[in-house]
Amino acid sequence: MAFVTTCLVFGFLLLGLLGGETMASSNCNFPAIYNFGDSNSDTGGRSASFDALPLPFGETFFGKPSGRFCDGRLVIDFIAEQLGLPYLSAYLDSIGTSFRHGANFAFGGSSIRVGGYSPFHLSIQISQFRQLKARTTDLYGQRQGKARTPSSKWNLPKPEDFSKALYTFDIGQNDLAYGFQHTTEDQVRESIPDMLDQLSDAIQFCDCCCVVDGGGQTLYEEGARVFWIHNTGPLGCLPYSFIYDQSKPGNLDEGGCVKPENDVAQEFNRQLKDRVTQFRLRLPHAAFTYVDVYSVKYELVSNATKQGFDDPMKFCCGSYYGYHVDCGKTAVVNGTTYGKACSNPRAQVSWDGIHYSEEANRRIADRLLGGQMSDPPVPITQACRKS
Repeated sequence: MAFVTTCLVFGFLLLGLLGGETMASSNCNFPAIYNFGDSNSDTGGRSASFDALPLPFGETFFGKPSGRFCDGRLVIDFIAEQLGLPYLSAYLDSIGTSFRHGANFAFGGSSIRVGGYSPFHLSIQISQFRQLKARTTDLYGQRQGKARTPSSKWNLPKPEDFSKALYTFDIGQNDLAYGFQHTTEDQVRESIPDMLDQLSDAIQFCDCCCVVDGGGQTLYEEGARVFWIHNTGPLGCLPYSFIYDQSKPGNLDEGGCVKPENDVAQEFNRQLKDRVTQFRLRLPHAAFTYVDVYSVKYELVSNATKQGFDDPMKFCCGSYYGYHVDCGKTAVVNGTTYGKACSNPRAQVSWDGIHYSEEANRRIADRLLGGQMSDPPVPITQACRKS
């Protein structure tokens, strides 16, 4: 009996070890990331295309301007770190870039729909991806049978990696913000289904393919199979929103954020989650993860001082108080200097009144990437597992 018990115990231990090894090896090992979004995940597209973001942008981590609307890293950078991949190069940046492990099509000010703050809306970003994939496949085809290959081609992804890559989305905030700025709250709400129709068309629901430039292939038809989709953050918790809307009666919620804007953001997220459920039903061979960024950011803002931050409605760089000056610029008015960056960005939730600081992004990423805020609740390293 003692011998049998010993064998059983040993067997369970062995199974436990093997199980642990199996779990450890169950990560998806994504070879690349392809990201679509706005300034929350732009790693240099806007700077490469228009005027470059100057210091103090990038000062905390990179020690120089990095094309990011932040003093350091963004959530997409922490995603790359978690997956053991290099930081994503912006597709529009032609200097010293490598797309071997993916590309970033995000662009500051971008929206899902045409119009808004940026010309690089989602359908343009999808078109850019299609161009990258087509040209990469063509160049690799030309390389076959040749003894030597120009080194520049090694900066391109392998054609077979497109179907193994992770496709990330963080877009929609500017659709809502632009709507609030130029229309009414009711009109913004009414526009949400159209926003999500166009997002759906870009991924797969291509009944007319009117969004994807010229009726071209959707991401799914191009081979994309793993999607990590962020919902939109609490627009009303941005200091910019707070400054311009706090004076309206009953406008602030218990967290000190602008309630009407957050209500619409939550409605957008509810409908987005429904769309992701539809994606799963219609595309059983793909994996979709819906990521609740809203809850993580709202909790961070509403409990900022308890977590060691300063007042979350203040920010580090630029000014909207007394005189409006963008981060990276300064102005002297009646002897007062506006716009100079604070001495300790790590103490601020907001970097410039619209975008989060690196420290805030780090804490947000810590909550998101482990899977506890995702549907299904899987870590990003295992996002290829179908629910």
